Amino acid sequence: MKIKLPDTPYAYVSENSSECDSTTAFVLTAQNARYLDDAKARGAHSILTAAEIAPLFGVNHIKIIGITGTNGKTTTAAAIYSLLLDLGHKVAMQGTRGFFINDELIEGKGLTTPSVLNTYKHIYQAASLDCEYFVMEVSSHAIVQKRIEGLPFALKILTNITQDHLDYHESIEEYIAVKNSFFADESLKLINKDEVKAQFNYKNANSYGIENPATYRIIAYSMNEGISAVMQNFQTIESFSTELYGFFNLYNMTAAIAAVHLLSGHSLEEIAGVTENFFGVSGRMERVSEDPLVIVDFAHTPDGMQQILGSLKEKELLVVFGAGGDRDRSKRPIMGRVAVSHAKKVYVTSDNPRNEDPDEIIKEILEGIEDKSKVYVNANRKEAIKQALLDQTSEEVLLILGKGDETFQIIYDQKFPFDDREVVRELLAK
Repeated sequence: MKIKLPDTPYAYVSENSSECDSTTAFVLTAQNARYLDDAKARGAHSILTAAEIAPLFGVNHIKIIGITGTNGKTTTAAAIYSLLLDLGHKVAMQGTRGFFINDELIEGKGLTTPSVLNTYKHIYQAASLDCEYFVMEVSSHAIVQKRIEGLPFALKILTNITQDHLDYHESIEEYIAVKNSFFADESLKLINKDEVKAQFNYKNANSYGIENPATYRIIAYSMNEGISAVMQNFQTIESFSTELYGFFNLYNMTAAIAAVHLLSGHSLEEIAGVTENFFGVSGRMERVSEDPLVIVDFAHTPDGMQQILGSLKEKELLVVFGAGGDRDRSKRPIMGRVAVSHAKKVYVTSDNPRNEDPDEIIKEILEGIEDKSKVYVNANRKEAIKQALLDQTSEEVLLILGKGDETFQIIYDQKFPFDDREVVRELLAK
């Protein structure tokens, strides 16, 4: 991807050495360093680091908010984006769901955190439309691969740290260290005080939490119909409410409110006044049907499942789930154990098997389940969902986990159309 930059000695910049010539500068990153000689051989105008060109994209003229954590990044980012828009600000958001500017989808889904130049390009687009804020999700892969190089974050947020991506990171200890490395500098930070694995530079650090004393602490809450809560920030006490469900979403909303309060200059009262306008994220605790009650969620880690299932512990639950292929295998039996500990019946099926045998993935999930009397197994995801719907009674809640708002199933290197929500609607219509 070549990007044109005005008022520079070169006409373009690119991360791709094959695009380099006398008018194009090569942007050297951690991912493309092995192609440096190729860029030179093709006559690249010059060799630049990501940090050197960052200011040319307007990164110093917009407040960049970076959110990392195992779970909650997408919802927290979307909540911050929603709150700022409702408070009258111009805002851009980049993450799992795509790239948005001022409530308009600019680009569809891609990587949680794109390449360095793609992020710079998005910031440039946002700044050119006078956006004050750029909200972005930051993955552990992006931290390791330095895909956030050169970005002067106005605020860094930690949601939580649990097991994920051990197919990429060598151990859980390495994964934890990577997440925490994002908070080692002296930039403004907002840390989940209830996350025991969090380590950070205390300079310019603020915190939020429910169980422990924090800069922004929830001192009372109710979850009967959505979330109603009371937050304390030093001497200020303010209540807020939202239609979101789940204890984990109480954390997400607390982080979002705190972030907006830290950066925007709005009072907690003003921010709390617009929380009711945020209805969540597609594919995150999304109600596909009310009668019977069917909920689709992206949860695909043991902790993510624990949070979702725990938030509905008063209900009788049926759970459909699988585990992704070519990903962390160690979490599979744990996911099975979590599911049966909460659900009346579980339906173990396929979820993006990629290059693995779905039956072998299912076998590893079942290793975590001692009592298999309440387990239904079918590698055909549509059939598993169909069986769960046939079994469901009016008092039970059906949870379909793992894919959220994905519209495909990945088998080998092919993407086949598959949307849990559409499958449910189709089956119920019959």
